[in-house]
Amino acid sequence: MTNAGLDADLQRVYELLVQQVTWEAEDVVSIRLVDPSGAQLPAWTPGAHLDLILPSGKMRQYSLCGDPADRAAYTVAVLRDQHGRGGSREIHDTALVGRSLSVRGPRNHFGLVDAPSYLFLAGGIGITPILAMAREVSRRGVPWTLIYGGRNETSMAFLDDLDKLGTGNIEVVPQDLHGMLDLDTVLGRAPSDSAIYCCGPEGLIRAVEEHAATRFAPDALHVERFGASSSTPRSDDASQTETGDNSFEVELRRTGTVLTVPTDRTLIDVVRDAIPDFLSDCEEGYCGACEVRVLEGEPEHHDQLLTDQERACGDRMIVCVGRSKSPRLVLDL
Repeated sequence: MTNAGLDADLQRVYELLVQQVTWEAEDVVSIRLVDPSGAQLPAWTPGAHLDLILPSGKMRQYSLCGDPADRAAYTVAVLRDQHGRGGSREIHDTALVGRSLSVRGPRNHFGLVDAPSYLFLAGGIGITPILAMAREVSRRGVPWTLIYGGRNETSMAFLDDLDKLGTGNIEVVPQDLHGMLDLDTVLGRAPSDSAIYCCGPEGLIRAVEEHAATRFAPDALHVERFGASSSTPRSDDASQTETGDNSFEVELRRTGTVLTVPTDRTLIDVVRDAIPDFLSDCEEGYCGACEVRVLEGEPEHHDQLLTDQERACGDRMIVCVGRSKSPRLVLDL
């Protein structure tokens, strides 16, 4: 994976105008956002997401599914989730066209690595980052296969966009007609040197992880989750870490504030003592909304977002579940 497309300031918020909202499938809308002045938007790479701050103040992350070559606009797609935390329902129920939204990003922890071939596995709204990847590998002329599953065809967005790509082997597998994805067959026929990308519900991702582990190298599989997996530490358990009694100091470099993080409080709670409006979302270590740059010190990572390489660099961390291995941590806040 790569951090390509990350903004220099991970916390920078700016305004974009909602130019268009389009019905893409049952309970799925796409949102096209543009700069109010007509300026070009920051570049991004397939797999990147955008943080949207909704009119209610909720912040949610949505994968960019447009064309990275189109610097005039960003496009995201949102599935209405009746059992979610309310962000998708707000988007679907609010008249957004002509309205400005605060955004952050793009950021990318699901970047497209170079590979001789690709296998993409998408479940439902998980097609959003995969669509941008399919466009890119089509341009490169690299062999690729996409297996796209959903409840039924009417619920599956961007089928027409996929048809227009003109390359790749695309299999659309609506569950009402064909049942669940046959992962044994799908992964069994993929070349052993394929890069595998999977985005979708947790059940799909866990099944792919289990099947891929027996056939491919550990670094062949790249996944993006909608929520925390069962192994993600909860934010209120983050103080129970490998270092034991690990109270430490955190310095917020921009404000010059130095605070103590005791063993019974999370880092994000202490940061909010100094920055009450510090933005976050999941607070379980999977969405990346509270990612910050580390200027000094050694972070202790407990997220499911950063790669091993990113953790080894030690220059960024996910604040909601992270702590410090060093006596003092200096953050770019």
